[in-house]
Amino acid sequence: MTVNIATVYERSKSPGPQPNGLQAAEDGLWYIDQRNDKVYKLDWDSGDEILSFQTTTEHASGITIGDGFVWVSSTFGLTIHKIDMKTGKTVQELPTPGVGQVAFSPLGTAARDSGAHGLEWRDGKLWVAVPPSQMIYQVDPSNGDVLHEIKAPGLRVHGIAFDEDGNLWSADTASGVVSLLDVSDGRVLNYIRVPWPTEVHGLTIDSAGKLWYCDAETMGIGLLGR
Repeated sequence: MTVNIATVYERSKSPGPQPNGLQAAEDGLWYIDQRNDKVYKLDWDSGDEILSFQTTTEHASGITIGDGFVWVSSTFGLTIHKIDMKTGKTVQELPTPGVGQVAFSPLGTAARDSGAHGLEWRDGKLWVAVPPSQMIYQVDPSNGDVLHEIKAPGLRVHGIAFDEDGNLWSADTASGVVSLLDVSDGRVLNYIRVPWPTEVHGLTIDSAGKLWYCDAETMGIGLLGR
């Protein structure tokens, strides 16, 4: 197994206060902000805002695009929102599998139930990373039924991104490791370590196969060289 230390190339700062989910698209780089729950689309080259709209999610943590809609995980709402790209309105909410309290809550604090973080769309299905259960689920986007599941490495699964071979990159924010998984059984095929202080929250892959990240702590958006 090849082990790589990522080189972090921060390209821009997010226009919102806490970027937490990331999705590459031909028309721009989309992200969801965890603090203001707004969706943004950014210019690939400059990082400037192209558009933004407010959502009705709560503490949103993941975003993807599929079937002509934006999908956003409402982490404290315990749902996944299907959102009209043109109006910004939620047209459907799916239940999040594996909800509960996260293992990394500070001792002595009252934790509330939380749900999904990273989202991906592939072959007409949603993939959902859920920190409380430390699992990644494939779900039916019509009703939220779980079709398949794999164990996520680490403690705090966050962003996920499919590569061109159908393998899934999965970020563990707690350990600073991004693992490449076989989605049939969850086997780790490879991994990269991301040097501190960068935290990988959102994760996506562009059309050239480059891995992008966003960091909710620093507001940084950029590339992970590997």
